[in-house]
Amino acid sequence: MTNGYRFEFRPYQRRFVRVTTNHGNWDIREGIILRLTDESGKIGWGEIAPISWFGSETLEQALDFCRQLPEEITEEIIFSIPDELPACQFGFESGWEWGSRGAEEQRSKGAEEKNLNLSSAFHSLRYSGLLTSGKTALNQWKTLWQQGYHTFKWKIGVYAIADELEIFESLIHTLPVFTRLRLDANGGLSYEEANLWLQTCDNFKANAELPVEIEFIEQPLPVEQFQQMLKLSLSYETAIAIDESVATLRQLAACHQQGWRGIFVIKPGIVGSPSRLRKFCYQHKIDTVFSSVFETAIGRLAALQLAAELSRNNRAVGFGIDHFFEQKDTWLQSLWNDL
Repeated sequence: MTNGYRFEFRPYQRRFVRVTTNHGNWDIREGIILRLTDESGKIGWGEIAPISWFGSETLEQALDFCRQLPEEITEEIIFSIPDELPACQFGFESGWEWGSRGAEEQRSKGAEEKNLNLSSAFHSLRYSGLLTSGKTALNQWKTLWQQGYHTFKWKIGVYAIADELEIFESLIHTLPVFTRLRLDANGGLSYEEANLWLQTCDNFKANAELPVEIEFIEQPLPVEQFQQMLKLSLSYETAIAIDESVATLRQLAACHQQGWRGIFVIKPGIVGSPSRLRKFCYQHKIDTVFSSVFETAIGRLAALQLAAELSRNNRAVGFGIDHFFEQKDTWLQSLWNDL
């Protein structure tokens, strides 16, 4: 794409079937779809999908930023978006990359079709399916397994720990051979609870007869307890991944500088600039898991391109989330065409 672009944007809303985390219930996913058109008519699509309680800007801040931009924008504007707007950085820069890389494909296939046709482009990636918290997971995994998921992430830190440990034991003995299981606390455990979970997982890992691999516990403690998580990561066999602690590039760099050499869960949709993320990952060769922010197919395509490029240890990507939405992604065409 050339240096000048016509800029358009549309807010969207998608209703969840049900998503419950340690942060509470999440009913509606809101975001912004961007369209960048260069002087020759080539189109780049981008998505801004903030999660303010996770460390990004708010949706209102993103909308305010979009509203104050002129109808014609430049690369200089795209690459000078401040770090306080990481979801905007991702949306604009990935939209710019889309147009730069995919012009020929767009002309032949159409932009919407390219948005939605993800599977063929990323066949080498393995996917993790997200299980809801509580007992529902004991049956929910079966449908996902039939769809080809062999890695699952289960939300913990939502109910009483005694109840969750009991469900966990049932789940471990229910899942098929060669399943990988991730436990995600969203920073919701106390230090004592985190130790209990890690010790429990170590005990299961020591049982050679168990067919399930416990891959890691994700973000057991709140962001401000980084040093305690660092200590825990050196104290148990079970790996720890940090997620909320590295929501943005600035946090990612800070945690690495403070000594984190475990797993980094990266949410491209809110981490910030894709080009700067690439530079960081190439330079430091970090162990990454790429994860969804419940974005649409537009944001997911850009995120999965980064995952395919930057995943070093072939860990499953956390994008098995479509079953959490009432609508499938075909509504994207009408969002733009109807307005």
